[in-house]
Amino acid sequence: MFDSRLRPLIDPPLNAGGRALARFGVSADQVTLGGFVLGLLAVPSLWQGQYGLALALIALNRLADGLDGALARATAPSDRGGFLDICLDFLFYAAIPLGFALADPSRNALVAAVLLASFIGTGTSFLAFAIMAEKHQLTTQAQGKKSFYYLEGLTEGAETIGCFVLMCLLPNWFAPLALFYAALCAITTATRVVRGWHTFAAIETQRS
Repeated sequence: MFDSRLRPLIDPPLNAGGRALARFGVSADQVTLGGFVLGLLAVPSLWQGQYGLALALIALNRLADGLDGALARATAPSDRGGFLDICLDFLFYAAIPLGFALADPSRNALVAAVLLASFIGTGTSFLAFAIMAEKHQLTTQAQGKKSFYYLEGLTEGAETIGCFVLMCLLPNWFAPLALFYAALCAITTATRVVRGWHTFAAIETQRS
């Protein structure tokens, strides 16, 4: 929901950072992989109740996620890099609820499972639309210059990270925060399915 609105604010410093990294010979794939490792390290931090450290690692992961795209634009964007980026993003998003489940299984495991199930809904609706959009050559730059076109939604990257930040700051509130966010994810999934259905039905009608 907020991703497209944040792009004009975050793109200029990220692009400057990407150009600086390019001058040092750093590759976008290196930043993607390094950021992913940092993000995964948040899981044992959460498991051990080190929520401040986990928050810092999550922030570094997201910074790397912004810089890798900027670095790719400053050098040579590739389908390989775009593929790697989206795969590792989804794995990172799934890892954080797991960390909270490990931190307190009796209180958090069930709601973490609910949240992960909601992530499957947003992820599949996100990627399924992107596949069909590529087939029909639909494009947009509303979310910035991306490797593929996808539908925006109520819960996107900015909202998910905001939720993770709140969970790290208020770990005792993980359960209600997770359930609330899972409900928002369910709304996002439903609206994407409906919009995708109508989008491709309209294309099929025009071609028939």
